Amino acid sequence: MALLPMGQHDSPSVSAVKLYCAKCEDLYNPKSTRHASIDGAYFGTSFHNILFQVYPAMMPTKSLRRYEPKVFGFRVHAAAALQRWQDAKREEMQQRLRDAGVEASFVEEEEEDYDDSEEEEEEEEIVEDGSRQRSTQMQL
Repeated sequence: MALLPMGQHDSPSVSAVKLYCAKCEDLYNPKSTRHASIDGAYFGTSFHNILFQVYPAMMPTKSLRRYEPKVFGFRVHAAAALQRWQDAKREEMQQRLRDAGVEASFVEEEEEDYDDSEEEEEEEEIVEDGSRQRSTQMQL
C-alpha cells in the first residue's frame, strides 16, 4: 500500500503535507523537498478516511503481529528498548524541571560490572613467618 497525503490542519498555511500509512496508521514526514511546499490543507485531515469509505477494497488488512524493532535482522532486546524509553522520559522530566525553575541535582552513578551470584573478596592474611599473603574467598 502506498502512502497517502494528509494534512494535520484544515486551515491553510498552517503545516505542510504529511504522508499517512494506512497499515500502521502513522504519519511520516516526506523525504522530498517538493512536498514541503504543498499545503496540508489541500488534502485536509479526512482525505484518507473518505477515500477508504468510497473504496473499501483499498483498505489494507490489519495484522495481529506487532512491530518488532530489528538491527541487521536481529531483534532489539526488550530491556534495551525499555531503558532507552526510561532515559528519554528522565531527560523530559529534567527539562520540565529546568523550565519550571526547580533546582534539582541528579547524580550520575558509576556503572559497576559484577555478577550478582558470586562476589569475590580479597583479604590479606598474615602467614606464620610474618609475610603477607593474599587469598581470594568466594561468597555465595
